Amino acid sequence: MKRSSQTTKQAEIPLDLFQLTMKKKWDKVIEIYKNDEGARSAKLTKSEQTALHVAVSSYNPESSSSNDGYCEKMIESIPEKDFRLILSMADDKGNTPLHLAAAVGWEAICECIASKDRDRDLIGIRNSTNETPLFVAAQHGKRGAFLCLHEMYKKEGRTGQHPDESLCRRKDGNTILHSSISIEHFKLAYQIIDYYPNLINSVNEEGESPLHVLASKPNVFKSSSHFGFYDSIIYQCVIVDELKKAKYVPGAYKMSCSPRKDINYPGNYRTCIDILRFLWDPIHKTFTDCFKNFDSRNTGHPTDVENQQESKNETRAVGSFPANYATCILLLKFAMTVILTVLGVGFDRIKKIREKKERYVHASHIMNRMIDSESRYMYDSNGQKPVPELEPHREFTLPATPPPDDDAQRTTTGSSNIVGTSLSDDSQNQENNQLSLSVKKGTPLLVAAKMGIPEMVETILNRCPVAVQDVDSDGKNVLLLAAENRQTSVLDYLLSLELPEYLFHRLDDQGNSILHLAAMLRDYQPWRIPGAALQMQWEIKWYKHVKHSIPQLCFAQNNKEGLTPRQVFSKTHKSLVKESTEWLIKTSESCSLTAALIATVAFATSATVPGGIDENTGYPNMQHRMLFDIFSVASLVALCLSVTALVFFLAIITSRCQERDFKTNLPRKLLMGLTSLFGSITAMLASFCAGHTFILREEMRVAMAPIYAIACVPVTYFAAAQLPLYFDLLWAAFRKVPLRSYKVFYQ
Repeated sequence: MKRSSQTTKQAEIPLDLFQLTMKKKWDKVIEIYKNDEGARSAKLTKSEQTALHVAVSSYNPESSSSNDGYCEKMIESIPEKDFRLILSMADDKGNTPLHLAAAVGWEAICECIASKDRDRDLIGIRNSTNETPLFVAAQHGKRGAFLCLHEMYKKEGRTGQHPDESLCRRKDGNTILHSSISIEHFKLAYQIIDYYPNLINSVNEEGESPLHVLASKPNVFKSSSHFGFYDSIIYQCVIVDELKKAKYVPGAYKMSCSPRKDINYPGNYRTCIDILRFLWDPIHKTFTDCFKNFDSRNTGHPTDVENQQESKNETRAVGSFPANYATCILLLKFAMTVILTVLGVGFDRIKKIREKKERYVHASHIMNRMIDSESRYMYDSNGQKPVPELEPHREFTLPATPPPDDDAQRTTTGSSNIVGTSLSDDSQNQENNQLSLSVKKGTPLLVAAKMGIPEMVETILNRCPVAVQDVDSDGKNVLLLAAENRQTSVLDYLLSLELPEYLFHRLDDQGNSILHLAAMLRDYQPWRIPGAALQMQWEIKWYKHVKHSIPQLCFAQNNKEGLTPRQVFSKTHKSLVKESTEWLIKTSESCSLTAALIATVAFATSATVPGGIDENTGYPNMQHRMLFDIFSVASLVALCLSVTALVFFLAIITSRCQERDFKTNLPRKLLMGLTSLFGSITAMLASFCAGHTFILREEMRVAMAPIYAIACVPVTYFAAAQLPLYFDLLWAAFRKVPLRSYKVFYQ
């Protein structure tokens, strides 16, 4: 009986502990945790989490309960002899409390656990996906937790020149640098590059290096954005902090966990505080940079050796001005920002543009750091023939003839710095495996050309010009990929380089030339314009643009199917031609009905004479009044324009709608028809308002202006609904090269 009562009592403890833990009664949980040894190792949830797991997972940086130290008290209550056992307990996913603390970014718990683990073994424990707490912190973008674990693990005899990179990789080969770039946390990626520079050249099981990951994200570069007039001005005026190397300071989390200074302000003061901070931050940064530059000139060396590269980048960001003009330029930017704010451009809009610029600038900085680190290993570590070293005064130029197309050359897809092979002294077989994976994946240059990142393409080719000879597993070089994926900015940049002609004659494995690939229609729609007919128009313009940009010898080539580029275009665009024809006919039918109604009303109006005709002279009684002249001219213009619009729309409906018609003929007819339709609507409204004034008394004419405006609302609404199509037609008519959209990759 005594034994059964003890068993019942032990079973009640986890139940009570579970209920208290779910209700977040941490004081009572700590009391049980201290007094009962079995409560520390009891599994409370179906995911096999202990009370400490649940306590760490409930962390919320904005909650005051997270700053009460309840979790630290639970850890402090663990006896030293059980410390390693309790804190190494894992849930069903293999996560220890340190994994969870790293995932939520709880720096205090990370430091508390790591400081008590003298051997730092807990930092090396891996979960079911082979991830260490250091990897988990980087994967979730928790920079503070990452720096804490890195600093704690670096102690205890791990302060060698080469940091321990065994904790930075999981079983699929992805490293912490892959993960941080994948989640677009570039501030963390910068710290990883500084502390683990060898990870730049690491590859995962798919042959992807961190530069591959960055090359697959066109949305983090400025070329992916199409700012308007005001947004472009704001983009140039906002100031972005440069990336700097950070170092973890033990106990720094106490300052970050302290209550925020601004929460003590009343709610109606919050806008004033935001305005003051908005004005103060640029001023503080401007004068800080000014004093830094002044100190650097006086001392003869930069104020921060570690961040010397960042200061250079900031100087370049200001523009091509002398260094002593930097402060003036920053002040001018600040003044323009204030002016835009006064003119009505809201803080939210400026904040969003600043966030975009910060992402673009930081991504470019990370890109430059990785390419600079890899560019030291041009072709010398890939097992192929290395490029001979050049004399300092000689500049490398591409050969005028293509390299030999043997097996070794085909395997070489570019410089090993771009491929990203490992720098460790592995066996030759492992290097060959990594190289074959990189060939299958394609070099970062090819990925950047495919995704449309001209910044990366330009930087890589500036560092390593021979990389333009890279080909992927399908035999496509950078020119073929840019043409195939409709990357206008990348192709235009490559065309400006005056590349050797043999690069344009490259054929892929299916015998397709650059013009064949430009003629092929893909599943997605890359053009930033609605309507199937306008898509077809821009497809034709893209084909013509590529055709007129390459040597004429590429025109008559047939692929392995025996098709010329023109035949490939016709074959792959059959469905789009059909959709375009249907769209044009439906649009023309709808607009022609409206034009016919307007023509009927305009004809009846033009045949009516307000005020009647003088029987003696045969002239209108009101012919000398200005409003009568407006009425007469407006009604005639409405009739002529509506009939003109009707003729254009009927011409579209009865057209043959062949491929070549979509380039100029049909879009021009539609544009002219819509222009005439909108003009007739405007003229009809003017005729109505002018004629209606004749039946009003003099004192009522001014009062009728609002009524006229309300009467015009329905017709104006119809016209406004068609304006986007009209502007798209104008945009497509005057733009020679289509504008690329990047939303197809990351929507």
